[in-house]
Amino acid sequence: MPTSTSETIDRDALKARLIEDALAEGFDLVRVMRPDAVPETAARLDHFLREGRHGEMEWMARTADRRRQPSALWGDARSVAMLGLNYGPEGDPLPQLAERAKGYISVYARGDDYHDLIKKRLKSVARRFAETAGADVKVFVDTAPVMEKPLAAAAGLGWQGKHTNLLSRTYGNWLFLGAIFTNAELEPDAPESDHCGSCRACLDACPTDAFPVPYQLDARRCISYLTIEHSGPIPREFREAVGNRIYGCDDCLAVCPWNKFAKEGREAKLAARDTLNMPDLEDLAELDDASFRALFTKSPIKRIGVKRFLRNVLISIGNSGDEALVRTARRRLDDESPLVRGAAVWALSRLMPGDELRALAGLRMGGETDADVLEEWRMALADGAPAA
Repeated sequence: MPTSTSETIDRDALKARLIEDALAEGFDLVRVMRPDAVPETAARLDHFLREGRHGEMEWMARTADRRRQPSALWGDARSVAMLGLNYGPEGDPLPQLAERAKGYISVYARGDDYHDLIKKRLKSVARRFAETAGADVKVFVDTAPVMEKPLAAAAGLGWQGKHTNLLSRTYGNWLFLGAIFTNAELEPDAPESDHCGSCRACLDACPTDAFPVPYQLDARRCISYLTIEHSGPIPREFREAVGNRIYGCDDCLAVCPWNKFAKEGREAKLAARDTLNMPDLEDLAELDDASFRALFTKSPIKRIGVKRFLRNVLISIGNSGDEALVRTARRRLDDESPLVRGAAVWALSRLMPGDELRALAGLRMGGETDADVLEEWRMALADGAPAA
């Protein structure tokens, strides 16, 4: 049955009101899609999971049925509004990777936790829309089983680049995403075309070759996954590539040529805190649970816990080439966590002369009870002294 003129006007007015309200709340982009506009997403997700590329992220497999289509998450949904909030950095963050005695934190995590900020604003926009439209709504941001990037591409916020992240001609790579599902009928927007062309910048920039082919990610090789989601020791084959990245990685995002159109984020709460903009590794390695929680109050970094964070810091200390950090790493040999002790062993193996390392191993291995830490010692001794 065709839509009447009055219904079209009402739908257009509702959509215009939604967009106006979202922009007033600080969002930078708003587009609308139908829940059934991404039929290929299910097959891509199934391939990703079947290949085991999700690593330890078992929640992705557990929620796969709901992730495949928006309608599987909420059958009454008739429209999905995808919203983007720009968090563009002040400048190119990649030169900071050369500051080896300092810790590199991904741009998105240098301010307040975006999950909390965006969800609060999404709820405000959604509540007012529900009142105006007399409709039901649900809001989702990142932690929900929603595949935001393909939905955002289908809605026209941008397109998924060869690094699988969303790209915008207006904001480059730097967009946080959120979704409002509603049972109201809204006019959908056209999807954005792919504008990557023959460019391979993101693929070639990846330190760990985490993209088996363009448009596919193997999270098990991704530094963001390894430093955030992965709970065990970082595999030895990737440790040197981690460099000074202590939480996340921006390489594939930051090298994208579309960033020449990007703008610095306007949201003060997402701006980098001075304390999280390249902090000293030596100071970070001294954190205990209380000081870790204090330093990362309202930060997404707090979610990984102090032990996993110290693991990352010690890997970066091992990559620093700074022998002045040997004393700092040695103190962590007494940490209660085998995860931290093992990372400390690796760091020392990279910084200490071979004879000193062997002497230290002789003192420590007899009292070590954890099999993984003992294996770190054995591997360290087998590797010998660090290169001059």
